[in-house]
Amino acid sequence: MRLIGRLFLFVLGLSLAIPTGAVLLTLGALFEPTARGLATTIASAGLFNLLQALAEGLENADPQALRLSGLLGSLLAGLLVLPPAFAAATGEIVGLRALAWYGGATGLFTALVPWLARTRIGGSSGAALAAEGRITAMLFLVGAGSGFIYWLVAGHSAGRRASDPTAPRPPGS
Repeated sequence: MRLIGRLFLFVLGLSLAIPTGAVLLTLGALFEPTARGLATTIASAGLFNLLQALAEGLENADPQALRLSGLLGSLLAGLLVLPPAFAAATGEIVGLRALAWYGGATGLFTALVPWLARTRIGGSSGAALAAEGRITAMLFLVGAGSGFIYWLVAGHSAGRRASDPTAPRPPGS
């Protein structure tokens, strides 16, 4: 029965943490100039055209815009879903209850996603490192906020229940 309760809290915690991350990412993108410029570039690269083509029918959609939307969806899943799910699953399996784990690990995993993707795509110039640092800090805060919400819902009660020290002990223990 406890397993069903933990599974319910796991799903509930993630179902609240992921939208929280989305809201925080949106706010961060509005207030961080580099992220705002990136969002503008993505939008001008055909996202609005893709949405219009999808409204008219999928056969009218530009293949390049479809690839862009797939890439954007993968990026958002990598930023908003995978880090809190990984931190939550690890915390539940190990039985961690610390806010530092759920907030810190989720923030760290979220901040690492673009850096890991960049190693696959290729490096960038030194001039871009300052902007990348600000975006990394923003993503850390997005992940930390998401992890905090998970901890509020489910993380603070993860793991095994502590035994009551005042309860009578069975003979021989």
